[in-house]
Amino acid sequence: MVVGLLIGLALGAAGAWLLLRSKHAELASRFDALAADALRKNNESFLDLAATRLGQKEHAVEQLVQPLKESLARVNEQAEALERSRRQDYGRLSEAVRNLAQTGERVRSETAGLATALRSSEVRGAWGQMQLRNTVETAGMLAYCDFLEEVHASADGRTLRPDLVVRLPRGRRVVVDAKTPLKALLDSLNAPETQRESLVADYVRHVREHVRQLSAKSYWQQFDDSPDFVIMFLPGEGFYRAAIEADPSLLESGANERVVLASPMMLIALLRTIAAVWNEEKVAESARLVSELGRELYERLTVMTEHFTALGKRLDGAVQAYNQTVGSFERRVLPQARKLTEHGIRPKKELPELEGLERSTQQPQTIELPVTPALPAAVIDDAA
Repeated sequence: MVVGLLIGLALGAAGAWLLLRSKHAELASRFDALAADALRKNNESFLDLAATRLGQKEHAVEQLVQPLKESLARVNEQAEALERSRRQDYGRLSEAVRNLAQTGERVRSETAGLATALRSSEVRGAWGQMQLRNTVETAGMLAYCDFLEEVHASADGRTLRPDLVVRLPRGRRVVVDAKTPLKALLDSLNAPETQRESLVADYVRHVREHVRQLSAKSYWQQFDDSPDFVIMFLPGEGFYRAAIEADPSLLESGANERVVLASPMMLIALLRTIAAVWNEEKVAESARLVSELGRELYERLTVMTEHFTALGKRLDGAVQAYNQTVGSFERRVLPQARKLTEHGIRPKKELPELEGLERSTQQPQTIELPVTPALPAAVIDDAA
């Protein structure tokens, strides 16, 4: 019986254990379902909250980034515009560089041609005279300068024809001669270094020789009222500078021989100084003309005043004659005419009364033009 009880207890315990295990499994399953559902809901809530917060953050970030985005867009537009401008400028610069290169090539070619042409003495002379004319035009002194076609002088059976004579006020003149002893200097440009110095010295020697020849012509003796010097024109600043740098004594020796070396700029300065002298002469001449016109006007005003005086006297005489005629008319004619009415004459109008004139002319009373005695009519007519 005890055994049966134990077996029953064992079976009851086993059944209870099975039941508890089954409940435990069911509770675990429910717990897992509840936990999963809670986790799902928590995840959904978290995602919703995160999405909301993220949306707010994105909106805030967009608000902050929008000005920067717009600025970057403008910067991008400006960068594109700058790039387009850079390409255009680069194209123009390239074209300008090509043109400059072509111009430089033409200049080099023309310079080479000019250097070749200037090796001929006739061409050098014509070119020097052309440069002299250009210098005169630049100084604005063509009106006061005579070129070799218009001027010549004779001395010792020779005909001297200076390249230029500059006219000064009161008949004075300055003589200018253009000299182009450039062959040696042109040769020195392409000569080896060892020969260049001797060629430059040869150029200086030619310049000094031209100074002596020009001094021997004594132009200041051939032209009246000319200063006792002549200007030797070197048609280029470089030519003048090369000569003076190689031999500074050229200035002193030229001055001793009454020859002044001048470059284009120095001659322009001299010509403009002469132009200023001409302007002052014009002002002085205008002042002289104004003075002469003023004197003539004053004399004519004096004669006109005499005319007014004579005319006034004649008018006064006419008034006096008028008053005398009126008096005679009233005393001798009107009384006789009024007696006719006493004998039956009935006129349509009564004879009017006449009055004499009491006005007289006013004589000129100006201080500058005092009254002068009246001249005879014949004299006045001759003066007019």
